[in-house]
Amino acid sequence: MKIILSSRRCHYVARVSIFLLTAVLIAGVVGCGQPAPSYDLTISSTAGGNVTAPGEGTFTYDEGTVVSLVATPNAGYRFVNWTGNVSTIANVNAAATNITMNGNYGITANFEAEFMVAAGWQHTVGLKSDGTVVAVGRNSEGQCNVGNWTDIIQVDAGDFDTVGLKSDGTVVAVGDNSPGEWTDIVQVAAGYAHIVGLKSDGTVVAAGWNYYGQCDVGGWVDIEQVAAGGYHTVGLKSDGTVVAAGWNSYGQCNVGGWTNIVQVDAARFYTVGVKSDGTVVAVGWNDYGQCNVGGWENITQVAAGYDYTVGLKSDGTVVHTTYGGDVGNWTDIIQVAAGGGQTVGVKSDGTVVAVGYALYGQCNVGGWTNINQVAASSSHTVGVKSDGTVVAVGRNHDMQCDVGGWTDIIQVAEGWYYTVGVKSDGTAVTAGFNYWGQCDVGNWTGITQVAAGGGQTVGLKSDDTVVAVGYNTYGQCNVGGWTGIVQVAAGDYHTVGVKSDGTVVAVGGNGSGECNVGSWTGIVQVAAGGVHTVGLKSDGTVVAVGDNTYGQCNVGGWSDIIQVAAGYDHTVGVKSDGTVVAVGDNGSGGCNVGGWTGIVQVAAGDFYTVGVKSDGTVVAAGLEIELARWDLN
Repeated sequence: MKIILSSRRCHYVARVSIFLLTAVLIAGVVGCGQPAPSYDLTISSTAGGNVTAPGEGTFTYDEGTVVSLVATPNAGYRFVNWTGNVSTIANVNAAATNITMNGNYGITANFEAEFMVAAGWQHTVGLKSDGTVVAVGRNSEGQCNVGNWTDIIQVDAGDFDTVGLKSDGTVVAVGDNSPGEWTDIVQVAAGYAHIVGLKSDGTVVAAGWNYYGQCDVGGWVDIEQVAAGGYHTVGLKSDGTVVAAGWNSYGQCNVGGWTNIVQVDAARFYTVGVKSDGTVVAVGWNDYGQCNVGGWENITQVAAGYDYTVGLKSDGTVVHTTYGGDVGNWTDIIQVAAGGGQTVGVKSDGTVVAVGYALYGQCNVGGWTNINQVAASSSHTVGVKSDGTVVAVGRNHDMQCDVGGWTDIIQVAEGWYYTVGVKSDGTAVTAGFNYWGQCDVGNWTGITQVAAGGGQTVGLKSDDTVVAVGYNTYGQCNVGGWTGIVQVAAGDYHTVGVKSDGTVVAVGGNGSGECNVGSWTGIVQVAAGGVHTVGLKSDGTVVAVGDNTYGQCNVGGWSDIIQVAAGYDHTVGVKSDGTVVAVGDNGSGGCNVGGWTGIVQVAAGDFYTVGVKSDGTVVAAGLEIELARWDLN
């Protein structure tokens, strides 16, 4: 059928066709427009962790996409920051953050070793963020010889050794024990005489003394953390239960009923654990209340010392049992360690605080003025002021620092936990520990100088005779027949006197030859250390006898010396120009006196040294000073 359209209808159809064609063309133009731009995000990481979201490599995103970033550190490391094209990262210092894609970006997640401290019997170890290690304290077995260690991610300190975990899973150690060729290790622990390693598969290895079975950990599985006590080993399992092996005479291995544990530590004879709710449990030796942790709350980490326990709270403060030192004012702490008597804390800025053994504040003499003479011992320091009063700092457990009321004092001496002072009228006063009667000097008269040792107090009288009281097991108080004495000194178990003719006499313990001074001549002053004796000659040279394990008697080349002092294992001398020399054990920094000037008198404590300057101020060198300098960043 043929259809004929009118001209009017034809015009209508044409208009409709043109409209439809225009719409199609417009739609086509829109549909063929430029797509939204896309950009590449390239992500990498440094050693010590990885980027777990979105991962590592190159990823492509549309413009404006917000990409979540998560950086996860490995064990022993911490996240530092993001670097690279970071202008659109929300927080470059946060491990979990995001980036907005407005261009092609390359970013890197940076990690570094987690700084930490570990405390042994008488030494302290610090892990720096660059993977190197520092150590101070007793070094009798070489346990502080860590200066060449690198790439370390975790450390622990035993009684006489130090162990370090390297980033490649191998282990290094100095001191008493060696782990051998361990590999694939993720955590280490050190005990009295054994070392323990946790492997990445949750099994455990051990090396060292195994008399009590403390190394019998071969069957352990699913372990997440290990701790080493004196003669026992503890393992925290992934399900929050705990296993133990070794000596159990005090019940320190009775951890079978523990549940929901998130961290454990072990000391000589006891074990302590933190529960997931922040409370703490403990078993074992409790003579000093070290297991009395039942009321603790909000604890994130515990450290077990020889006879005390320290707990780190979630707010960065620290609590402790009966002993452990004054940590009440510590804040911003991120990790604690406890040793033979020292408590050490790491602050979030990488600096270190410490109290306890050899850390009783005996070096806190910076504010002293008008001092004429100082005396030092194991844990406290005393100074005589020009007005005859006395100041003291350090441990005061036995009231040895209670000298605030003393007047008219002309000289002081210190023994083990006690202080002796000579008054201008020739009488003597004492404060502190008196178990052996070493403070029974109330009837002394005519005294011109005193000396104090391990437990004996010695007094030089104006008639050049000598009196002594106190501990006398080794005959160190047998000075009744001495005459013509011009100066006395007291060591741990021996007593020495200089005669007016420059010869020297000695009584007491002589196991290391510390009393072999009979041939000395021309002596003007003596000092007595732990088991060594030092003599200053009139020509400014120095002689020494006795134990020389640490070179404390290597004074043969000294000259121009005007005064000597002897610590437990170190010897100090003041030169005529006011500088100071020292030899012997420097594990605690007691010999770090090389920069001292203007010194007129020195005193040597067991592990530290104190010096009086010509202006009456006082300087000190020792473990407290060394630890105060630590910055683990």
